[in-house]
Amino acid sequence: MFFKKTNILEQLNKEELELVIKIKNKTNVYNADNISRTDAYFDFFNKNPEIIWSFLASMVSRNAGWNMCDLEGEYYPKIINEKLRKKLFLTYERANWLIFQDAFPQLLLYQYSTKINRPMFHLLSNFHVSTFMEREWLSFWERKNLKKLMISQIINEQNIIQKPVIKHPVSRKNVFQTPQFFLQDWFHYSSVLFPTCEGQLYGASANGFKSLSKRIDLGKRLADILFKNELFPQFYQFAIRTTHTGSRYDYEYYLMNNLRRSTPFLRCTYPIIKHHSYKMEDWSKTRRLKKKWLEENVNHIHPIEMTEWYLNKQVQIGKIIKILEVITT
Repeated sequence: MFFKKTNILEQLNKEELELVIKIKNKTNVYNADNISRTDAYFDFFNKNPEIIWSFLASMVSRNAGWNMCDLEGEYYPKIINEKLRKKLFLTYERANWLIFQDAFPQLLLYQYSTKINRPMFHLLSNFHVSTFMEREWLSFWERKNLKKLMISQIINEQNIIQKPVIKHPVSRKNVFQTPQFFLQDWFHYSSVLFPTCEGQLYGASANGFKSLSKRIDLGKRLADILFKNELFPQFYQFAIRTTHTGSRYDYEYYLMNNLRRSTPFLRCTYPIIKHHSYKMEDWSKTRRLKKKWLEENVNHIHPIEMTEWYLNKQVQIGKIIKILEVITT
C-alpha cells in the first residue's frame, strides 16, 4: 500500500502509533493470498458477529478462489491460452488484494475500539480509508445500524477497485475487452454461489461486471440471500465445516456423490503474488454517491436457489468446450 510522505505518523501518540503499525503488519500478513483473506474475514466475523459484512466478504472471497482455480481446472486451459489465464488470475487477485488492504484495517480498528470502549476511527486516514467510511463507522458506533454499515462497506469496496482494476487501461484492454473474458463471464464470473452442507446452492448473478452500480446491486442482493433467517444457519454451517481450498470440490462434495475433482487447490496452483504499491485516493471526494446505492430494499429478478442451474451449466460447459475444441482444431 502506498503512503504519502507526510509527518502524519509523527503526529500520533505512542498508543496510536503502535496500533497503526500493528494493524498494518497484521493486514500484510493476512493479505498474502485468497486463502488467508477468506479465513481472516471469517475469523473476524466469529469474534465480531455484529459486523455482518465480514461474513459476506468471506463467502464472496471463497467464490473468488473458486474462480481463480477454474482457470487451471479441467475446462478453461482448453480454450484460454496460458498468457490470458494468468492475466485473468492477476486481475482478480489484484481486486481482492486492494479490497482487503482497505477493509481489514477498518475491521481491526473497530475491534480495538470495542476493547477500549472508545472510537478510534480518526486513525483511518493512516490507512487511506475514504472519508465516507470514516463517517459511516462513527455513525455505526453511535446508532448500531448493522445493515446500513454493511451496505456502506459494499459501496466502498466496489469503489475501491473501480479505477485501479476495472478502469485500468491495461486490464480494460487485455482482460475485460477480450472475447475470452466474455466467455468466462458467461460460465461463472457473473454468479456468486453460497453452498449448504445439504447439497444446495443459492446465489445471484449479474450482467455487466464492469458496471460499478451493478456490482453494488449484486453485493446487496447477495447479502439479502446470505442473511435470510431460514438460510443463514445453513451457510454458516458450511463455512464452519468446510476448509476453503480454492477448488470447487469444496462444495461439489456435498452436491453430488462420487463427483471427481475438476479444479485444483489454490495453494498448489498459484504462488504468493507480491503486489506493487498503489496510491490510494479518496474516491468519495471525487465520485458522487448515488442515492440508489444506499437503498436497502433489493429486487431478486431470478430464483435464488441455483442448484439445478449450476448442474445444467456444468453440462453446457462440457458441450461448449468440445465444440470449441473441434472448431479450434
